[in-house]
Amino acid sequence: MQNRNRSSLAMVVLPYTVAFLLLSFLQTVKISNSQSFIGINYGQVADNLPPPSSTAKLLQSTSIQKVRLNGSDTAIIKALAKTGIGIVIGTANGDIPGLASDPNFAKSWINTNVLPFYPASNIILITVGNGVMTSNDQNLMNRLLPAMQNVQNALNDASLGGKIKVSTVHSMGVLKQSEPPSSGSFDPSYGDLMKALLEFSRANGSPFAINPYPYFAYRSDTRPETLAFCLFQPNVGRMDGNTKIKYMNMFDAQWFNQLQVDAVYSALNSMGFKNVEIVVAETGWPFKGDDNDVGPSIENAKAYNGNLIAHLRSMVGTPLMPGKSVDTYLFALYDEDLKPGPGSERSFGLFKTDLTMVYDFGLSTSSQTQSLAKAAQPSPSPAPAVTATNTITSNNGSNTSTSTGTGTGTGTSTSSSTNNISISSGSGSNKVYLIRIFNLGFLYGFMRLSLICLFFYNLQT
Repeated sequence: MQNRNRSSLAMVVLPYTVAFLLLSFLQTVKISNSQSFIGINYGQVADNLPPPSSTAKLLQSTSIQKVRLNGSDTAIIKALAKTGIGIVIGTANGDIPGLASDPNFAKSWINTNVLPFYPASNIILITVGNGVMTSNDQNLMNRLLPAMQNVQNALNDASLGGKIKVSTVHSMGVLKQSEPPSSGSFDPSYGDLMKALLEFSRANGSPFAINPYPYFAYRSDTRPETLAFCLFQPNVGRMDGNTKIKYMNMFDAQWFNQLQVDAVYSALNSMGFKNVEIVVAETGWPFKGDDNDVGPSIENAKAYNGNLIAHLRSMVGTPLMPGKSVDTYLFALYDEDLKPGPGSERSFGLFKTDLTMVYDFGLSTSSQTQSLAKAAQPSPSPAPAVTATNTITSNNGSNTSTSTGTGTGTGTSTSSSTNNISISSGSGSNKVYLIRIFNLGFLYGFMRLSLICLFFYNLQT
């Protein structure tokens, strides 16, 4: 009789134990997948970068799940093998004419840069060129789509069509209008060419990749309230008069005639392509610059990147695309010391070349980063020490600076200010993220408690 009771008890306990473990597993999967939309750019315009193998280990010590290369460095692609990290590789603008005119060249490119490494190296996207549509090179623009089609055909021939997507990266100038976001529209001068590119994206499930940089927008309007709007910090917001939606940060609603997520969505929608996925190919904020650079500081960079990450994690989405986070590639993994232009162009890195963080931006998953840094080989030219400061002061009068925007072309901006601007990290997006995590934990806790109650109820009956 005692053994029978034990057997009956085991039969009662087993289903609840399985259910409990399943819920625990689902919760773990939910949390582990919550970072899948956060990527990073791995620029290589530098002579002091650590070995690719060290970088691969560094990335594995973070919750970064995707890496974007501007080119197709095979050493890096190989180093990322079996890490599960999604890899975006790209062709140079100079390759576009050859890719467009010669299908065999496209096949050769795939045979060299993809087939030897896939699927061990998780290549997910090939970007054909960068900023071609705003290059003012009509010949290059006309050859872009044929180049993309030949790369797609080469993937199809290798039975990789649908597994690896093909796209191109657009600079900010493709929008004719972005203010207010609901009125977003493409420059009509691109006309049929833009429509053909979007038809390609829809037919092949490829994303529309953009480079929004609130930092460059702030340079043209250095008021404190603009800075808060850029950095996801508390601010009065900006109203879209058409939809009566109030935007609380520039990433969702990037004003000053620059690309932004909802304006791009509106532009896609106006042409009948609202279901084409939007990907932010790069965005970031420099942590230092020249004396006349307005906006760079460790505090501002930490506030922008940290609050952006919290905003993405919250899964709030944007007003026109609620409940989802757009795949976003932060700029950048390391500083690129050989980049031309002002000092800020060489100061977007989140990590130093000795593998330590420039500042804590909220994506490290463990203390492995410290041990990695200790084990790393000394770099030929160590990154200089940076002194943190909590004020930005711009010179009296008007400062004019010409900057080569990181992946966004060259622009000239004029700014003047006599204010000392104190920066503090905003907490709004972090609060939203924490509330959602709390709600998720509460839900799972309630379900577990219900199972326990059912278990004891069955024991009584």
